[in-house]
Amino acid sequence: MTSTSSPRDLRTELESLTTEAFRPELADIDRLPTLDIARLMNGEDATVAGAVAARLPQIAAAIDAVAERMARGGRLVYAGAGTAGRMGVLDASECPPTFNTDPSRVVGLIAGGRDAVVTSVEGAEDSRDLAEADLKALDLTPDDTVVGVSASGRTPYAIGAVEHARACRSLTIGLACNSGSPLAAAADHGIEIVVGPELLTGSTRLKAGTAQKLVLNMLSTITMIRLGKTYGNLMVDVRASNDKLRARSHRIVALATGAAEEDIERALTATDGEVKNAILALLADVDGPTAARLLEESDGHLRAALAAAG
Repeated sequence: MTSTSSPRDLRTELESLTTEAFRPELADIDRLPTLDIARLMNGEDATVAGAVAARLPQIAAAIDAVAERMARGGRLVYAGAGTAGRMGVLDASECPPTFNTDPSRVVGLIAGGRDAVVTSVEGAEDSRDLAEADLKALDLTPDDTVVGVSASGRTPYAIGAVEHARACRSLTIGLACNSGSPLAAAADHGIEIVVGPELLTGSTRLKAGTAQKLVLNMLSTITMIRLGKTYGNLMVDVRASNDKLRARSHRIVALATGAAEEDIERALTATDGEVKNAILALLADVDGPTAARLLEESDGHLRAALAAAG
């Protein structure tokens, strides 16, 4: 179903949103020196972290619910349009190299498909049906989580995604930047980061986009910490797919173990470059196959595997 609001109704609705509010005190911003505009913009950006901080309890509750389901094999799916959709695609695309997750475990859906990442796809955000079709292709289960992302909190694509996910008994999260949003109301976990009016009226790629990135970073990163994808603050599940990441893998093993360089190289070779396995092999003084078995028995949690190794 495509949105059927009249242009006048839509204008009225937008005028009521904090993210769309006009700021008369900035009406002459284009006449200011560049440095003054930069200072204004930097000051605006500095308020975003505080807006996120005000919603940390809701964010934490959502993360615990996501981690519980992902531990059972569920997926994390972001769904949004425009900047919000791009933020989801970005966060999802960074999980495989950072946490060695299968690309199917964290998914970013954007209204209009992959072309919409780099160009505007007219009308895509107005369709609930498009969101339903995109999610039907994933065959959602109760262990999956769908995060609808929308600055306004009224985008039909994001709301449609949440509504379809709830019908599939999946966990739902609604991330918006206006209070009292339909998106947050439709979800199991509503998270509203109220960043206020933008420097450029209605340009929600600014503070709202920054707020969305901060929250999505938390959702994925802390969930992965809960799933044992880190050891302390080290990315022990990093996928060494290029020279930089291979060097980082070596450094992570060194930081975790304090072992000599030749011992680290030997452990990484014995474990096919798997950082977590190499750390376990060195700290527990076990061979590669034993490290792999201990980690499998511990659901990939390095601390639990170390405890099991004695």
